[in-house]
Amino acid sequence: MSLASRETKRDPSSLRSLGMTTRGKGRRRCHFAPRAMLVLALIGFAAVAGAARDPFVGTWRMNHAKSKYAAGLPPREQIATITVKGRNMQVKVEAITAEGKKTVVRYEIPYDGGMGRMFETSPAYDGILGKHLGPYEREISRLKDGKAIFTARSIVSPDGNLMSVYSKGVSPLGKPVEAHVVYDRVK
Repeated sequence: MSLASRETKRDPSSLRSLGMTTRGKGRRRCHFAPRAMLVLALIGFAAVAGAARDPFVGTWRMNHAKSKYAAGLPPREQIATITVKGRNMQVKVEAITAEGKKTVVRYEIPYDGGMGRMFETSPAYDGILGKHLGPYEREISRLKDGKAIFTARSIVSPDGNLMSVYSKGVSPLGKPVEAHVVYDRVK
């Protein structure tokens, strides 16, 4: 017989302090396990519900009239799709460059920020780092060999219909780019 079971045989009140009671012939019943499971479920639900209301989630199309490029050429077309899966934000940016070449950059970053994973990208990048700066503001850095070579700060308007992205660094084609790109929410 273990020391713990000897102690509980002597003093059943010690079980109550642990959230347990005895029921007949030494069977123990735990009162805190259902409560703990409920608390964990509510925390998980709150994280998913919070992500569902994230102003970044949706499909965004580049607005050429409002966008400005200080370096590099603007793409003919660019669409960003942002979703949340579990505790991660997934981003896919598809573009047709000024030269007519299709580029795709797809990555996943932790919802609250941190090192993410690149899934589909150009040879220009091999890593991604994200920061959650506030409910309407995020920042990402695309990496090559552990060094940030492209940074973008994204801000969603309070009404949730526009996203402004201030970016600087190396484009997916490996060329210098500096831009303020404005996106309209598609859905």
